[in-house]
Amino acid sequence: LTMPSSVAATTETYTRPQLCKWPCECPRSPPRCALGVSLVTDGCECCKTCARQRGERCTEADTCDFHRGLYCDYSGDRPRYEIGVCAQIVGVGCVLNGVRYKNGETFQPNCKYNCTCINGAVGCVPMCTNSRPPLVWCPNPKLIKMAGKCCEQWVCDDSRKIRKTSPRHISSAAYEGEDEAWQKNCIVHTSPWSPCSKTCGLGISTRISNDNDQCRLLKESRLCNMRPCEVDITQHIKPGKKCLAVYRANEPMNYTISGCVSKSPYRPKYCGVCTDNRCCTPYKSKTIEVMFQCPDGTEFSWKIMWINACFCNLNCRNPNDIFADLAHYYDYSEIAN
Repeated sequence: LTMPSSVAATTETYTRPQLCKWPCECPRSPPRCALGVSLVTDGCECCKTCARQRGERCTEADTCDFHRGLYCDYSGDRPRYEIGVCAQIVGVGCVLNGVRYKNGETFQPNCKYNCTCINGAVGCVPMCTNSRPPLVWCPNPKLIKMAGKCCEQWVCDDSRKIRKTSPRHISSAAYEGEDEAWQKNCIVHTSPWSPCSKTCGLGISTRISNDNDQCRLLKESRLCNMRPCEVDITQHIKPGKKCLAVYRANEPMNYTISGCVSKSPYRPKYCGVCTDNRCCTPYKSKTIEVMFQCPDGTEFSWKIMWINACFCNLNCRNPNDIFADLAHYYDYSEIAN
């Protein structure tokens, strides 16, 4: 027997409920969340709401607390995938150059780097640590590829003009024999910070480091803000110029995260923009600790990238090229601080 087409259509048709409605209709004041619960924008990008916690139900509108590393797991609601449960992100693997690696796996993508996958972030340590150029007396240093060797070597065209002096960019005391930092029988390695996840506005930057008592590679995060989204920086470029390397607002401001405001005002520097094909990226930065205070009186701190100087150039690298900074900035500690 064949089922009538009208009955079959009724059986198979399912109308997904519309959880998001536009235009947005939000209450005048945001809700007061319980202690430790983040105040976030809902999945509809409309209203402020208290984020769902581990084990609670979640939907496309009711989002999980991403500040706590939670995500909405819809696997138990097959095949509709409408209602999920907030679960912890644990052991996320990594993808590098099309190859997938397991969480905690150490691998060598090429002869120059030894990498480790730490919960979705790839941290690499350069194997070629002899990246310092020759001393000042070398008139024309060159980094060349040697036959049968992986790492390039510095050579000097004129080795006759030898005179004792300090290296061109580091003191003699720090230069002699210090290829690696040792701490309690632990070779300390810290990867450079990854590019900011957003080209404007508040984003996240990550790195991995074993600079801790257990000498374990751990993932670290910091907030970053390359440039404000709401400001047209091109209006501040001087007449006759095509670039503004660094932009700084006239008035100090407060950082805001999930309704919590920094206890002190700041006047940060931002990377500027160019009207030609050049891009402006930070080449000197550091990490500061910022204390935040929430409406309920609770406080917490976040690491934030503090830009000191930016450089406008044509070498606009792919943000996913994690080796670029390692190759160019290995000796410049201010890049990774």
